Amino acid sequence: MGSLDTFLQQVFNGLVLGSLYALIALGYTMVYGIVNLINFAHGDVLMVGALTALSAIAAAQGFAPGIPGWGLMLIGMFAAVPVCVLLSLLIERVAYRPLRHAPRLAPLITAIGVSILLQTLAMSVWGRNPRTFPQLLPSEPIVLGPATATVTKLLVIVLSAVIMVALLILVQRTRLGRAMRATAENARVASLMGVNPNAVIAATFAIGAALAAVAGVMYAALYSVAHFYMGFIPGLKAFTAAVLGGIGNIPGAMIGGILLGLIEALGAGYIDQLSNGVFGSNYQDVFAFIVLCAVLILRPSGLLGERVADRA
Repeated sequence: MGSLDTFLQQVFNGLVLGSLYALIALGYTMVYGIVNLINFAHGDVLMVGALTALSAIAAAQGFAPGIPGWGLMLIGMFAAVPVCVLLSLLIERVAYRPLRHAPRLAPLITAIGVSILLQTLAMSVWGRNPRTFPQLLPSEPIVLGPATATVTKLLVIVLSAVIMVALLILVQRTRLGRAMRATAENARVASLMGVNPNAVIAATFAIGAALAAVAGVMYAALYSVAHFYMGFIPGLKAFTAAVLGGIGNIPGAMIGGILLGLIEALGAGYIDQLSNGVFGSNYQDVFAFIVLCAVLILRPSGLLGERVADRA
């Protein structure tokens, strides 16, 4: 494989990774845009979705062994989404809503506490050892010009693109989207106009949790593993993507996720070439945090800036 072919393969891998980051980052940026809260438990909702899907798939295989892989994947997603949505609504109602008008440090510490609580509960339910996520979709390589792909990787990109477009339409063209934008601008004024801020905020948490559930299932399918700690690093990277694009900005979260995935894939490939294969993917996680530091120093508002008004 030539250098150009290698580069294009790395670009494709970066698009796959970036699509996952973008899906997770949307949950961060939507919640922050409305309530100015960084929900650090969001990555652990992803983890719960992946493990719930794994349990549902195992139960379905035991009940009806002849279900094809596509059917099992859908069963996993249909199980993960409602569980994650209900979990996120419970977290919002119990942990975040009482602290909505508290100093910003209080909900931030609470979010970290909720994250640790979810990891501990998941470890109690599913165990501490990583579990193998079954290969549900065909694994044969698909040649796309100079790059190769799998059905799972292509599904990640297509599914992420469809969800992102649907989310933009929801926010820009629907009644709920107008209510979300009004609440983000000023919740008190929006309530005077007939909007229920509590319902809008709960809906935002629910939508973000559904996206995290889908991302969790696809992440587990891509790497063939699920465990109680799997949401921590993707959650931090998705937060970095949201900051890179401009936290509080939905298109920014999408762009930030794609850019971060490309930076990681190309950076890891470059280091791998320089070290003759000694390093490479082992240093892939470093790039996300280098990007985070650079953005916070050089452009704290992100690439597209924050479009949410500053509220007292």
